[in-house]
Amino acid sequence: MSRINPKMRYIVAIGAASALALGMAGCSGGGGSSSGSKTVVFATWGSADELKKFKEFDADFMKRHPDITVKLQPVASYDDYHSKLLAQLASNTAPDVFYVGDDKIGQFVDSGRLMDMTSLMDSSASKSKASDFFPGLWGAALKDNKYYAAPNDANPDVMWFDTAALKAAGITENPADLAAQGKWTTSTYLQMNDKLKAAGLTGSIFWNYWSTHYSWISSQGGTAYDKSGKFVGNTDPTTQSSVDQLGKYFQDGKFVVADTLPQGAGADSIFVSHKTGFYIEGRYGIATAQQSGTPQDYDIAPWPTPDGKAAPTGVATSYLAMNSATKSKDASFTFWTEWLSAEGQTFRLSGSGNAVPSIKGADKVVLEGYPAHAQTFLDMRDIGFEDYATEARVPNLSTDISDLYLKLYQGKSTGKDTLDQSAALIKSKTGQ
Repeated sequence: MSRINPKMRYIVAIGAASALALGMAGCSGGGGSSSGSKTVVFATWGSADELKKFKEFDADFMKRHPDITVKLQPVASYDDYHSKLLAQLASNTAPDVFYVGDDKIGQFVDSGRLMDMTSLMDSSASKSKASDFFPGLWGAALKDNKYYAAPNDANPDVMWFDTAALKAAGITENPADLAAQGKWTTSTYLQMNDKLKAAGLTGSIFWNYWSTHYSWISSQGGTAYDKSGKFVGNTDPTTQSSVDQLGKYFQDGKFVVADTLPQGAGADSIFVSHKTGFYIEGRYGIATAQQSGTPQDYDIAPWPTPDGKAAPTGVATSYLAMNSATKSKDASFTFWTEWLSAEGQTFRLSGSGNAVPSIKGADKVVLEGYPAHAQTFLDMRDIGFEDYATEARVPNLSTDISDLYLKLYQGKSTGKDTLDQSAALIKSKTGQ
């Protein structure tokens, strides 16, 4: 699944209440064993399609390991999931293996309840070595050179574009072709948004979360955090000018915040009805584009840059962690490492998979034929970055900063104020 694509905050997992009740009833504070059989309790959130795929993986895993029983524990919503899991960890009733969102992983690591996976990943039993993962995806799961979880898969925020909408606005250039030629510049992109707005269409739709503002800053040559993890965006002139530019396009109605769109006229609806030129989201956009009935009209491009050269941008993930108090350490690690392995990710992401592998050796699942420039997903993942660890370690800090950017987008704040307020908030929460 890629952590949490922003839509996941509004999706209810299958069997919501009943699944939650059954899952909690079956949780006993770590897997036990009976008559030589070991049980691994696995917790996650997810959409109906994702949970179906997870169950298929679990069934296949148990066929290969008849001495291990996997009990899937789905939880109804993303936000409910983490608060319940933290309570379970504190009371020693948590599952053995579980998903953690990228905006939550830092506080889970700091709780001291996650297994240090460093030596296990390096062992002969491991099918997912630390060096097999793409380095920009670790985020706050890596602390003091120790790995406390690993990325399940990834979702770089790409620029989905609709050639039909572009054509309706008199735009004949193809963003993906321009990117391949090194000509996909910020100036060209903004001019396209100007033309889309003039034609009565929406220019671009973004979700309001860390990847949007930090991808824009990075792609425009700015610096939000320095290498030590200190926020410096409010002192960097390039960052300040890029945030001003970002805010202006939202304030002029050329960029739109997906989170604030009304029910019945949401981002997906606008995109599939050819009313916007660009929709920024991950590989899960495949399903959205296919709903249009004319999927051939859609393709993807990276974020534009001032000089047309590719730059690092945000890659959303979720993480798989192990309970440090599990009673079935060996069985739990077997499940953990196979889930994350190239074979495991290929199994989970093949067909209608909605994410990109986080590990080397599974890229073929992305290049299955759609969209035309699917390689872009991989290229962006290879150089992309996760949510900054400084933010991910503090509960709700990323969300609070996104709220500051929403005020900017709505014309209630300036770019300078947004960056200064971000700096002050980060300092108050982290001391940095």
